Amino acid sequence: MAPLAYSSILLTLFLTLSLFHSSLAARKLSESDQELQLFKYHKGPLLSGKISINLIWYGKFKPSQRAIISDFITSLSSSPSKPTSQPSVAKWWKTTEKYYHLTTTRNNKSPNLALSLGTQILDENYSLGKSLNDNQILKLASKGAQKNAINVVLTAADVTVDGFCSSKCGSHGSSAGARINGKRYKFAYIWVGNSETQCPGQCAWPFHQPIYGPQNPALVAPNNDVGLDGMVINVASLLAGTATNPFGNGYFQGPKEAPLEAASACTGVYGKGAYPGYAGNLLVDPTTGASYNANGINGRKYLVPALFDPKTSSCATLV
Repeated sequence: MAPLAYSSILLTLFLTLSLFHSSLAARKLSESDQELQLFKYHKGPLLSGKISINLIWYGKFKPSQRAIISDFITSLSSSPSKPTSQPSVAKWWKTTEKYYHLTTTRNNKSPNLALSLGTQILDENYSLGKSLNDNQILKLASKGAQKNAINVVLTAADVTVDGFCSSKCGSHGSSAGARINGKRYKFAYIWVGNSETQCPGQCAWPFHQPIYGPQNPALVAPNNDVGLDGMVINVASLLAGTATNPFGNGYFQGPKEAPLEAASACTGVYGKGAYPGYAGNLLVDPTTGASYNANGINGRKYLVPALFDPKTSSCATLV
C-alpha cells in the first residue's frame, strides 16, 4: 500500500522551494544529483473505461459529513447540464489526463477514464472493531464491487488504523477480487481516516495548526468540518495516485515501496506562492472566511492539492 505521508512533517524537512515550485521529486534528490528526476512510467496499466468509486463508511458519520465526500466524488466529472463555477474540481482532475496522454503511441490510443460515484456501504456498528490493521482495511474494501471500481474505505474519528498518524493519513493499493463470470478482476482501493481528534495537526493541515514547523493560523475549512475537509484533501491525493499508479507499476518516482506520486510529489502546495508552512495564495469565501481553491457541485467549495504536471515537471495549481 502506498502511504500518504504527513504534509506538516514533510514541510519542515525542506527549508527552500526548488526551481519547480515545491515538487517533492526535486527535493528528494541526493546532493550529487543536479537535475530533477522526472516521473518514470513503469509500463504498467492505468485505470481506464468507466470506473465507479464506491464508498465504504466505517463507523459513525453524519449524513451531512457523507455528503461532503460524495459531492466531491461527483464533482470530479464535469457536466454540461450542470456547469460548475471555476476553478472547478473537474478542472483540477484533468491534470491526471496528461499522464494518460503520455502513454499514447501510434498503435496504442490514450486510455479514457470516466469516474462516477458508485454505491455507498454503511458499517456503523464497527463490525471489525475500532482498531484495524491493513488486512482488515482490505477486507472492508472488498465489500464494494470489484469490477471496474475504486473502493474507498473511510474510517470514523474514533477508529485507529495501523500507521495512522504515526506514518500516514491514508493509503492506496490493489487486490485480486472474487471471480465474476469465471474471471478474476484486480481492483484498486483507498483508505483514509478522519483525523479530527487523533492527529489534525498532521492530516488536516492547513485547517489545523501543524504539530511541527511554522505555527501560522489555521485556515477556515470550506465545509466547516476540519476532519472531513482534511479527508477530502487526502482522498483527492490518493485518487490521483490511484489513477496514475493503480497497481504499483504506473507513474511514480523513487522506491516502489514508498513512491512519490502525482499528488504526494507536491505535498503542502495548494496555491501559487506556497512555501513550508504556507499553503499558497487561495480563494476566500467572503461570507464564511473559508479558504478553498476549487468549486464543486451543489455550491460546494473544496481545497485540493497541487498535482505534478508531467509535461512541465512542476506542481500545477488551480489558483
